[in-house]
Amino acid sequence: MLRYALLIGTWFLGGMVAAQSQARSSKHYVGSTRCAACHAELYAQWKKTRMANVVQDPRQHPDAVLGDFTQSNPVRTFNLKDVAFVYGSRWKQRYFTKRGDDYYVLPAQWDILHKRWLPFHVEKGADWWVADYPSSNFARPTGPLCDGCHSVNYNIESHTVTEWNVGCERCHGPGSEHVQHPTKQNIVNPDTLDFVRGNDTCIQCHSQGRPKANPIAGQYYDWAVGYMPGQRLADVLQMETVHLGETDFYYFADGTAHKNRMQGNDFVSSVMYRRGVRCSDCHNVHSSKYPSNLIVTGNPLCLRCHGPDTEPGPHMTLTEHTHHAANSPGSQCIACHMPKIEQTLGDQNVASHTFRFISPALTKQYGIPNPCTNCHRDKSQKWALTQLATWQTVSPWRALRVTH
Repeated sequence: MLRYALLIGTWFLGGMVAAQSQARSSKHYVGSTRCAACHAELYAQWKKTRMANVVQDPRQHPDAVLGDFTQSNPVRTFNLKDVAFVYGSRWKQRYFTKRGDDYYVLPAQWDILHKRWLPFHVEKGADWWVADYPSSNFARPTGPLCDGCHSVNYNIESHTVTEWNVGCERCHGPGSEHVQHPTKQNIVNPDTLDFVRGNDTCIQCHSQGRPKANPIAGQYYDWAVGYMPGQRLADVLQMETVHLGETDFYYFADGTAHKNRMQGNDFVSSVMYRRGVRCSDCHNVHSSKYPSNLIVTGNPLCLRCHGPDTEPGPHMTLTEHTHHAANSPGSQCIACHMPKIEQTLGDQNVASHTFRFISPALTKQYGIPNPCTNCHRDKSQKWALTQLATWQTVSPWRALRVTH
């Protein structure tokens, strides 16, 4: 126990010293292209990822435009010539226009799956910052509400960036010293930080929260202003509060997030996180070989750590554990432990990252979607609970859990 405590202390002290040293230095941002000279293979892989292509100028990248601008549509009240940037390429695409030195989101978005235009306007009660901004899209600049996560080194005073998109220095910190004299000591490597600071590198943008310093220069920001890789994110950002027993814009009543971009809120509440698991154990942000930057897909990803002969278990075959036929949808680890219940657009949901099994009992009590009837849509919660009660390989107290 003493050895473990000393190890934890060393991790945190090391991370703190690294952060303080970085703050005292004269490092500055140089842009991702400067990294390519030494890291050519990683740079080439990264350039193909969505991280590297979140925000695109349609004049420079006409192939990045996914919305249909060839036909008139009453929802879309603007033309492509009005668009300074397109944002997004997986679920939805939004369109930024520039006025002065700020960008603003135009009032229609493209639903990529259904190939249709939908209105875009953040309504009252739909996010915490709405009360602090006028209703018009053109009074809600993307600088304080979006751009900090879609760029490197967004300057809140000049409204300028070192580069758009999630560049190398978004996760590795300012690279000037490293470019001049490359060593492992003068650049941040999230994998060598303690697990809290390492995961904070991802959580800074993949979470819902607000800066503790708000309002900043009279404006309310929706991203971690002042955070630098290697520092503790909690020093500058407050995650949205969970109100157990209540479903609100952010969370279901059990504390599971129910909107996209809250993977970090989920993850920090998980047993995985408490055991020191890192985002990079499953995701490789330098590669787009597999969806969601995964290092491999399907059960092989989970079974690297969880299997019959591993300490975390399950200590049985996958079929015995899942009670579903091998290679069926129900035998996939993520079917039960990462159900797609967190909304990104309309009927399109992304996976939960708490890794907890959500019992149908919680659906009955709180209306939280569960993986059983999410797949077996023609069945009732009573049916699902009856089936679970027959499973002899899991604790009935867990499978049938009801919170009072």
